[in-house]
Amino acid sequence: MSALLHIAAEEAQNPLIPEIPEVVVGLLAFAIVFGFLAKKLLPNINKVLEERREAIEGGIEKADAAQTEAQSVLEQYKAQLAEARHEAGRLRQQAQEQGAAIIQEMKAEGQRQREEIIAAGHAQIEADRKAAASALRQDVGKLATDLAGKLVGESLQDHVRQSGTVDRFLDELEAKAEAAR
Repeated sequence: MSALLHIAAEEAQNPLIPEIPEVVVGLLAFAIVFGFLAKKLLPNINKVLEERREAIEGGIEKADAAQTEAQSVLEQYKAQLAEARHEAGRLRQQAQEQGAAIIQEMKAEGQRQREEIIAAGHAQIEADRKAAASALRQDVGKLATDLAGKLVGESLQDHVRQSGTVDRFLDELEAKAEAAR
């Protein structure tokens, strides 16, 4: 019987069914812990979550603003670059035009200097030719009078007569040479 009593006592104390005072104490402890968590911990958790959400949204807004600003800076940079390229092209064209004008001026100056040098050379040649012709006339005249004097046997040293005769003789020779041309 004692085994039977033991089985009956065990049935009265089922480990799966708790006793009523334990259930009440457990529920009371659960309500206190839940109340503490709801009053103290839950607002802090919500506050931290809200701050993180705001930080993330603010970061996204800042990133959008930075991207918009970067896009506008990029557009300004592209506009400045296009303007700089246009200005460089204009300056290059202007430099080419100035270079062509300078080359043209230098050619004209060179042509003018060449013509001056040629004219000076012609004038010098003409002066040298006249000087040589005059010296030649004098030498030919002297030689002719000396030769004529030797042929005639008398001195033909009268300078005025000699000069007139020689000049007349040379002028006749020149006239004949020009007529032959």
